[in-house]
Amino acid sequence: MSAPRFALLVLARASICTRYTADIYMRSGIVSTPIARSRIGSTLHKTRSFVSSSIARAAPSAPTHVPKSTVLISSSPTLDELKAQELDFDIIPEEDVKLELTNRAAEQLKSIAMREHCSNAGLRIAVESGGCHGYQYTMELASERNAEDYHFTHPAIIPSNIYIDAVSLGLLNGSTIDFATELIGSSFRIAANPQAKGGCGCGISWEMKD
Repeated sequence: MSAPRFALLVLARASICTRYTADIYMRSGIVSTPIARSRIGSTLHKTRSFVSSSIARAAPSAPTHVPKSTVLISSSPTLDELKAQELDFDIIPEEDVKLELTNRAAEQLKSIAMREHCSNAGLRIAVESGGCHGYQYTMELASERNAEDYHFTHPAIIPSNIYIDAVSLGLLNGSTIDFATELIGSSFRIAANPQAKGGCGCGISWEMKD
Protein backbone atom coordinates (compact mmCIF):
# COMPACT_ATOMS: atom_id res chain seq x y z
CA MET A 1 0.00 0.00 0.00
CA SER A 2 1.43 3.42 -0.96
CA ALA A 3 2.23 5.95 1.78
CA PRO A 4 -0.43 8.52 0.73
CA ARG A 5 -3.15 5.85 0.59
CA PHE A 6 -2.12 4.47 4.01
CA ALA A 7 -2.21 7.98 5.51
CA LEU A 8 -5.72 8.56 4.15
CA LEU A 9 -6.87 5.24 5.64
CA VAL A 10 -5.50 6.15 9.09
CA LEU A 11 -7.17 9.57 8.96
CA ALA A 12 -10.48 8.00 7.93
CA ARG A 13 -10.37 5.54 10.85
CA ALA A 14 -9.48 8.33 13.32
CA SER A 15 -12.40 10.39 12.01
CA ILE A 16 -14.82 7.49 12.55
CA CYS A 17 -13.54 6.97 16.10
CA THR A 18 -13.83 10.69 16.86
CA ARG A 19 -17.44 10.78 15.67
CA TYR A 20 -18.21 7.62 17.68
CA THR A 21 -16.73 9.11 20.84
CA ALA A 22 -18.59 12.40 20.32
CA ASP A 23 -21.89 10.56 19.87
CA ILE A 24 -21.37 8.59 23.10
CA TYR A 25 -20.46 11.75 24.98
CA MET A 26 -23.65 13.43 23.80
CA ARG A 27 -25.79 10.42 24.72
CA SER A 28 -24.18 10.30 28.18
CA GLY A 29 -25.46 13.80 28.92
CA ILE A 30 -22.15 15.39 29.91
CA VAL A 31 -21.43 17.39 26.76
CA SER A 32 -22.39 21.01 26.31
CA THR A 33 -23.23 21.48 22.61
CA PRO A 34 -26.42 22.77 20.96
CA ILE A 35 -27.22 19.27 19.64
CA ALA A 36 -26.51 17.60 22.96
CA ARG A 37 -28.58 20.10 24.92
CA SER A 38 -31.57 19.55 22.62
CA ARG A 39 -31.33 15.79 23.19
CA ILE A 40 -30.71 15.85 26.91
CA GLY A 41 -33.41 18.20 28.14
CA SER A 42 -33.63 18.28 31.93
CA THR A 43 -33.41 14.55 32.61
CA LEU A 44 -30.88 13.44 35.22
CA HIS A 45 -29.20 10.22 34.18
CA LYS A 46 -29.11 7.48 36.80
CA THR A 47 -27.35 4.75 34.82
CA ARG A 48 -23.63 4.60 34.09
CA SER A 49 -22.55 5.46 30.57
CA PHE A 50 -19.58 3.36 29.43
CA VAL A 51 -17.32 5.16 26.98
CA SER A 52 -14.11 4.25 25.25
CA SER A 53 -12.08 5.15 22.18
CA SER A 54 -9.60 3.37 19.97
CA ILE A 55 -7.48 6.47 19.36
CA ALA A 56 -4.34 5.55 21.33
CA ARG A 57 -2.60 8.65 22.61
CA ALA A 58 -1.31 9.84 25.93
CA ALA A 59 -3.94 10.73 28.51
CA PRO A 60 -4.60 14.48 28.93
CA SER A 61 -2.13 16.24 31.15
CA ALA A 62 -3.06 18.64 33.93
CA PRO A 63 -4.57 21.86 32.55
CA THR A 64 -1.97 24.62 32.63
CA HIS A 65 -2.74 28.17 33.65
CA VAL A 66 -6.31 27.20 34.47
CA PRO A 67 -7.56 28.36 37.90
CA LYS A 68 -8.29 25.39 40.14
CA SER A 69 -8.70 24.56 43.80
CA THR A 70 -8.40 21.56 46.07
CA VAL A 71 -11.92 20.25 46.67
CA LEU A 72 -13.64 20.17 50.02
CA ILE A 73 -15.08 16.92 51.37
CA SER A 74 -18.74 17.52 52.20
CA SER A 75 -19.37 13.94 53.30
CA SER A 76 -17.73 10.53 53.15
CA PRO A 77 -18.99 6.96 53.53
CA THR A 78 -18.96 5.30 56.92
CA LEU A 79 -17.87 1.74 57.63
CA ASP A 80 -21.50 0.80 58.30
CA GLU A 81 -22.57 2.21 54.92
CA LEU A 82 -19.85 0.25 53.14
CA LYS A 83 -20.73 -2.96 54.98
CA ALA A 84 -24.37 -2.48 53.97
CA GLN A 85 -23.16 -2.36 50.35
CA GLU A 86 -21.05 -5.49 51.00
CA LEU A 87 -17.84 -3.56 50.36
CA ASP A 88 -14.85 -4.59 52.43
CA PHE A 89 -11.78 -2.37 52.12
CA ASP A 90 -10.00 0.40 53.99
CA ILE A 91 -11.44 3.91 53.73
CA ILE A 92 -8.93 6.53 52.61
CA PRO A 93 -8.45 8.98 55.54
CA GLU A 94 -9.81 12.42 54.65
CA GLU A 95 -6.39 14.01 55.23
CA ASP A 96 -4.97 11.75 52.48
CA VAL A 97 -7.66 12.59 49.92
CA LYS A 98 -6.58 15.13 47.33
CA LEU A 99 -8.56 16.11 44.26
CA GLU A 100 -8.46 19.34 42.33
CA LEU A 101 -11.38 20.92 40.50
CA THR A 102 -10.88 23.66 37.95
CA ASN A 103 -12.98 26.78 38.24
CA ARG A 104 -14.49 26.25 34.80
CA ALA A 105 -15.58 22.73 35.75
CA ALA A 106 -17.08 24.04 38.99
CA GLU A 107 -18.97 26.74 37.08
CA GLN A 108 -20.38 24.09 34.74
CA LEU A 109 -21.50 21.98 37.70
CA LYS A 110 -23.16 25.03 39.21
CA SER A 111 -24.99 25.67 35.94
CA ILE A 112 -26.23 22.07 35.89
CA ALA A 113 -27.59 22.33 39.43
CA MET A 114 -29.34 25.63 38.64
CA ARG A 115 -30.77 24.27 35.39
CA GLU A 116 -32.14 21.20 37.17
CA HIS A 117 -33.42 23.29 40.13
CA CYS A 118 -31.67 20.79 42.39
CA SER A 119 -28.89 21.89 44.74
CA ASN A 120 -27.66 18.29 45.03
CA ALA A 121 -27.38 17.73 41.28
CA GLY A 122 -23.83 17.02 40.17
CA LEU A 123 -21.44 14.68 38.41
CA ARG A 124 -20.82 11.08 39.46
CA ILE A 125 -17.42 9.73 38.45
CA ALA A 126 -16.38 6.09 38.67
CA VAL A 127 -13.63 3.80 37.42
CA GLU A 128 -14.54 0.51 35.74
CA SER A 129 -12.45 -2.25 34.22
CA GLY A 130 -12.63 -2.29 30.44
CA GLY A 131 -11.86 -0.03 27.53
CA CYS A 132 -8.89 -0.32 25.22
CA HIS A 133 -6.36 0.24 28.01
CA GLY A 134 -7.77 -1.83 30.88
CA TYR A 135 -9.60 0.87 32.85
CA GLN A 136 -12.10 3.53 31.90
CA TYR A 137 -13.72 6.51 33.54
CA THR A 138 -17.51 6.64 33.60
CA MET A 139 -19.41 9.85 34.18
CA GLU A 140 -23.09 10.52 34.65
CA LEU A 141 -25.32 13.22 36.00
CA ALA A 142 -26.55 12.45 39.52
CA SER A 143 -29.28 13.93 41.67
CA GLU A 144 -27.97 12.78 45.04
CA ARG A 145 -25.16 11.05 46.92
CA ASN A 146 -25.17 7.26 47.17
CA ALA A 147 -24.26 5.55 50.45
CA GLU A 148 -20.81 4.53 49.18
CA ASP A 149 -19.96 7.95 47.71
CA TYR A 150 -17.61 10.68 48.76
CA HIS A 151 -19.19 14.07 48.14
CA PHE A 152 -16.81 16.83 46.99
CA THR A 153 -17.36 20.52 46.22
CA HIS A 154 -15.33 23.49 45.08
CA PRO A 155 -14.43 25.70 48.08
CA ALA A 156 -15.80 28.90 46.54
CA ILE A 157 -18.12 27.99 43.65
CA ILE A 158 -21.24 26.39 45.08
CA PRO A 159 -23.11 24.20 44.28
CA SER A 160 -20.47 22.19 42.43
CA ASN A 161 -21.12 18.58 43.40
CA ILE A 162 -18.81 15.69 42.58
CA TYR A 163 -19.72 12.15 43.72
CA ILE A 164 -17.08 9.39 43.68
CA ASP A 165 -17.56 5.94 45.19
CA ALA A 166 -15.01 4.75 47.74
CA VAL A 167 -13.53 2.08 45.46
CA SER A 168 -13.04 4.45 42.53
CA LEU A 169 -11.51 7.15 44.70
CA GLY A 170 -8.49 4.94 45.29
CA LEU A 171 -7.88 5.02 41.53
CA LEU A 172 -8.62 8.74 41.16
CA ASN A 173 -6.93 10.24 44.21
CA GLY A 174 -4.57 13.05 43.19
CA SER A 175 -6.33 13.78 39.89
CA THR A 176 -7.67 17.03 38.46
CA ILE A 177 -11.27 17.27 37.26
CA ASP A 178 -11.63 19.68 34.37
CA PHE A 179 -14.19 20.82 31.82
CA ALA A 180 -12.61 21.06 28.37
CA THR A 181 -13.89 22.53 25.12
CA GLU A 182 -12.91 20.88 21.84
CA LEU A 183 -14.14 20.74 18.26
CA ILE A 184 -16.46 17.79 18.99
CA GLY A 185 -17.99 19.57 22.00
CA SER A 186 -17.35 20.32 25.64
CA SER A 187 -17.07 17.66 28.33
CA PHE A 188 -15.83 16.87 31.80
CA ARG A 189 -12.57 14.95 31.94
CA ILE A 190 -9.97 13.58 34.31
CA ALA A 191 -6.46 15.03 33.95
CA ALA A 192 -3.12 14.22 35.57
CA ASN A 193 -4.20 11.02 37.29
CA PRO A 194 -1.05 9.91 39.19
CA GLN A 195 -2.21 6.27 38.92
CA ALA A 196 -2.32 6.38 35.10
CA LYS A 197 0.62 6.06 32.72
CA GLY A 198 -1.19 6.58 29.44
CA GLY A 199 -4.42 6.02 27.58
CA CYS A 200 -6.72 7.12 24.81
CA GLY A 201 -6.73 10.62 23.45
CA CYS A 202 -10.34 10.98 24.57
CA GLY A 203 -9.12 10.71 28.18
CA ILE A 204 -11.62 7.97 29.02
CA SER A 205 -9.68 4.70 28.80
CA TRP A 206 -6.33 4.46 30.57
CA GLU A 207 -3.64 2.10 31.77
CA MET A 208 -2.51 1.80 35.36
CA LYS A 209 1.11 2.30 36.31
CA ASP A 210 3.08 -0.81 37.21
